[in-house]
Amino acid sequence: MAGYRRALLKLSGEALAGEQGAGLDYGVVESLATQIKEVHAQGVTLGLVVGGGNIVRGATASRQGLDRVSADYMGMLATVINALAMQNVLEAMGVETRVLTAIRMESLAEPYIRRRMMRHLEKGRLVLFAGGTGNPFFSTDTAAVLRALEMEAEVVLKATNVDGVFTADPRKDPAAQHIPELTFQDALVKGYAVMDANAFGLCQANRLPIVVLNINQPGAIARVLAGERVGTLVR
Repeated sequence: MAGYRRALLKLSGEALAGEQGAGLDYGVVESLATQIKEVHAQGVTLGLVVGGGNIVRGATASRQGLDRVSADYMGMLATVINALAMQNVLEAMGVETRVLTAIRMESLAEPYIRRRMMRHLEKGRLVLFAGGTGNPFFSTDTAAVLRALEMEAEVVLKATNVDGVFTADPRKDPAAQHIPELTFQDALVKGYAVMDANAFGLCQANRLPIVVLNINQPGAIARVLAGERVGTLVR
């Protein structure tokens, strides 16, 4: 199986929190950055979208009584905090990066402009997309797929804490079976929660494959991009 030369990595905010469950675990951030650096050093063109769930999750905050639009903007700002943390660690490792935000905040990041983003990629920089889509009611999953399509990525890597898609939650059900490959249609019919519906629909409509992988497995990202079968491939 041939590898991928252009990819978008979607990291959940929770992944950055590690065992502590909230906030930033810098040991975990460094470990993730090391994996990303290895891939980038191989000449893979890489974009990165980080969620904000370790700081504030818009949908949860709105259920607790906050106005949904305000809650979603708070969630978008959380993704900027995570992107800046990731940028700092990557740059300390010698990876040239740019943070582009969908919400304008020029003091700390560049505004998202597609042509500018493509130019950064051409120059070999790793681009971190922050601020979601810039609009409430859309998840960072949707933002990740949108940016993947805009940067002409060949695959979306969805990093999770389990080894791909299972017939049930493997952390709760020991009989859950791992599914190595799925079609978009099967995932829909059987109700496997690969991504939220908007993001998943965008991938299906544009025939953009998704690989769901365990970010805690050392070298998992590099192995997927080299063409190895890791996690679950949805196409």
